[in-house]
Amino acid sequence: MKNRSLSIIALGAVGLLAFTGCAATPAQTVGNGNSDNKDLTIAVFNGWDEGVAASELWKAILDKQGYNVELEYADVAAVYAGLSTGDYDVNLDVWLPNTHATYLKQYGDKITELAAWNTEAKNTIAVNADAPINSIAELAANADLFGNKIVGIEPGAGLTEAVTNKTIPTYGLENMDYQTSSTAAMLTELTAAAKTGENIAVTLWEPHWAYGSFDLKNLEDPEGTLGATETIHAYGKKDFGTDFPQATKWLSGYKMDLDQLYSLETAMFVDYDGQDYGPIVAKWIADNQGYVDSLTK
Repeated sequence: MKNRSLSIIALGAVGLLAFTGCAATPAQTVGNGNSDNKDLTIAVFNGWDEGVAASELWKAILDKQGYNVELEYADVAAVYAGLSTGDYDVNLDVWLPNTHATYLKQYGDKITELAAWNTEAKNTIAVNADAPINSIAELAANADLFGNKIVGIEPGAGLTEAVTNKTIPTYGLENMDYQTSSTAAMLTELTAAAKTGENIAVTLWEPHWAYGSFDLKNLEDPEGTLGATETIHAYGKKDFGTDFPQATKWLSGYKMDLDQLYSLETAMFVDYDGQDYGPIVAKWIADNQGYVDSLTK
């Protein structure tokens, strides 16, 4: 009896230790009157430079406020899946109502909108400014002038979906080679064409720094296959407001127009050739201190 009692007590002690060991450690907060979790992860779409710029800007802003911000790059589908499960905290590059409609339909009830920060975005098919056509409706008849190809971006992008499902069948472009790979590969081909003076047709979007670096024009889309002007949003995980109430307030007031965004993108991607954006963003912030300060008032 004594041995049995001792065994029960021992088992209870082990169970208590196991329970104690499994107890969740409270998240560290920012402090100084800010109850937000200190660690915050911003998910960034691979190749979406307006999102890279906005994310680097907010990393600098929040780091200065005492957060520990990490940027994690992934493809679009992986970012939405990660937001829906809470593996990522926030993404700053959600395009609506068209480009990311499929993802919002799938994950919309598992994520939360934080801001609509730019209302001037649009998807395009762009060509060199001296190309002999001005409309997508003219592209099929002049396909040979463009090497019979359209150079696209990532296969999982909303822009790629729109071109595949709407633009190509609407304008009879099925016989053209629609090449999808990555934004970086598209920009490499655009750069090469600009150097040789060859015609090129690429899928692109505004805002993008390429419009300031290359002499381009957008082809008219009379059938509206690429959608009208879109809005860029910030979306967080479902409980973002609980874990980051102060950051939620700041992000809810976030606005950035095309001039401001192009200025930041030019500093990061045109005037600078590298990957360490921290010093570049810090210099841009110093030159635009009033605007940046307004984001956390």
